[in-house]
Amino acid sequence: MTASQPIHITFLNGADVAALALTDDEILVAVEDALRAQGNRQTVIEPRVHLIPEDSAKGHFNVLRGVVKPLGLAGVKVVGDFVHNFERGLPSEMAVLNLFDPETGMPRAILDATAITDMRTGAITAIGAKHLARRNAKILGHVGARGTAYWNVRLLDHLFDFDEIRIHSRRKESRDAFASRLEADLGKKVHVTEDWESCVRGSDIVVEASRLPAPQPLLKTEWIKKGALVVPYGTMSAVELSLTDIMNKMVVDDWGQCRKGLPFGALRQHVDSDRLNEQNLHAELGQIVAGLKPGRQSDAETNLFWHRGLSLSDIALGHALLAKAAKAGIGQSLRFI
Repeated sequence: MTASQPIHITFLNGADVAALALTDDEILVAVEDALRAQGNRQTVIEPRVHLIPEDSAKGHFNVLRGVVKPLGLAGVKVVGDFVHNFERGLPSEMAVLNLFDPETGMPRAILDATAITDMRTGAITAIGAKHLARRNAKILGHVGARGTAYWNVRLLDHLFDFDEIRIHSRRKESRDAFASRLEADLGKKVHVTEDWESCVRGSDIVVEASRLPAPQPLLKTEWIKKGALVVPYGTMSAVELSLTDIMNKMVVDDWGQCRKGLPFGALRQHVDSDRLNEQNLHAELGQIVAGLKPGRQSDAETNLFWHRGLSLSDIALGHALLAKAAKAGIGQSLRFI
């Protein structure tokens, strides 16, 4: 290719991503394959960096970067996380994913990654539960109704077909709307709780996806059922320091993004105080998916899975969307050079 030849990139906007309608299984397979590549050391993941325009309590940008070698793609995603966006009728998280050829640096695609961010977060939550929760888990307790919450519940229910789904969030209007959407899409009753304890206590799987302006231990360790899986991933910690004391296995998505010296995260204080460290960390999820380390080994285990968000899962879903778009003739070709 000479410099005079035009180079085009593919652009998928939000309407295109919605029209492509990745199925639950397409989402889970794409992300699990990328996790397997991570476990087999076929990825490059750099810890996210942050841009804080004014005040972290109001919001910030996350910048995620990575390479998934089996897919032949590098990616950089910029996602805004602004807690008060609902007051303006906007999603709290909006994102753009840029994909590149890792051999040449040539841009390949630009995608609206707002829905991708929600889907891939739910997929990581569900895949973590697939490997770390009891197979017969029947009660889900989910705190938070943010954009990613829908896909947490939807994909978890796809794998476990829960007998009972409980949800809670700070604002009544958000939790009621969340429950209505889930009931319509899942075809089952969703129980809205008035407080954290009634949502969490006795649940087989607990997901904490709250949006707190500052760390506050609202989820109490004593509420966690023996044998449960706890998945906390709020930007600000909502769990007690004692949570890690009751865990048999602690797993993360990427230790590089969880280690000391980085801001934010549900277990940031646990890492900084050495309650979670490289010595007592059981595995990264990719190592379990790749069969290099075991997942749950007994119903008696009480396990924890902390995920910060992986660039590789964004890249994997971007790849799946591009492949589906090419077959369906969806998207725009933009001249780059």
